Amino acid sequence: MNLLINLILMILENLCLENMGMNNWRVSNLEMSRTDLGKGRVISFTGDSFSCWIVQCAQWLAHVVIGSCSLVGKLFLLPSNSQSKQVDGIIQLPLSPLREERLRNLRQRLEVSFDNTCLDHQDSLKQLWMLAFPDRELPPLKSELWKEMGWQGTDPSTDFRGGGLISLENLIFFAKNYPASFQRLLNKQDGKRADWEYPFAVAGVNLSFMLVQMLDLQSNNEKPNSKAGALFLELLRSDEMAFDELYCVAFQLLDTKWLAMRASYMEFNEVLKSTRAQLEQELALDSISSVHDLPAYNMLRR
Repeated sequence: MNLLINLILMILENLCLENMGMNNWRVSNLEMSRTDLGKGRVISFTGDSFSCWIVQCAQWLAHVVIGSCSLVGKLFLLPSNSQSKQVDGIIQLPLSPLREERLRNLRQRLEVSFDNTCLDHQDSLKQLWMLAFPDRELPPLKSELWKEMGWQGTDPSTDFRGGGLISLENLIFFAKNYPASFQRLLNKQDGKRADWEYPFAVAGVNLSFMLVQMLDLQSNNEKPNSKAGALFLELLRSDEMAFDELYCVAFQLLDTKWLAMRASYMEFNEVLKSTRAQLEQELALDSISSVHDLPAYNMLRR
């Protein structure tokens, strides 16, 4: 229903622009809830009266044609506005100011590399240790003890090259918001474990990198070009921390698949690919408007 309403809004916009010369009008200027539209609720608008009429028409048309597969199929053949684009069957309308800002902020986070000479970055690394091992003394920034968290060597900073600072921020977010799951994964408490386990912290860095690729967040385009990235924009609308939330889901899902596949260290990449595939499938499910709607989210424990 949400996709159909979006499509009808885009078509009506085209008709207005082509037939009425309203070049300054854009659907993205309306502040509305597509969930409310889909449920037929009475909602308020910030646009002018004509804009309100357009949205009401979209709601009515969606309910009229929702049962007609043939008509819906024909609608997809109509020309789209030049500011809209289609990615793997997903029609993207122009970004709202809110989503545009949140996407820009997320991309800015991705540009920050971990700097072991930066005091703020050092403090973040220390914070992660205290969240992981609250009852233990904080070790020096270079110590054999860091290996117990799943870093490859005595200096964790060397493992951030692929993931940047955001991978550290993701781990901290996971530890703060889902401490039960974080501790169970860190300490390998679930299921029958392999003799050669995946290193927790390094796996976390790899997950951050995988999500960035899956969502196509580092492209120079205004919007992601991947299907998962296009769908992720909806999650970003409902939660500014959607990427961090999705990271937590991905980590829990990774461990679940690791156990189900009875994997060992050399099979980590296969487990990572399987995790990505399931995330892409779940993002494409109907009625997913936030990370909390994903089926895999239910595996997380606070």
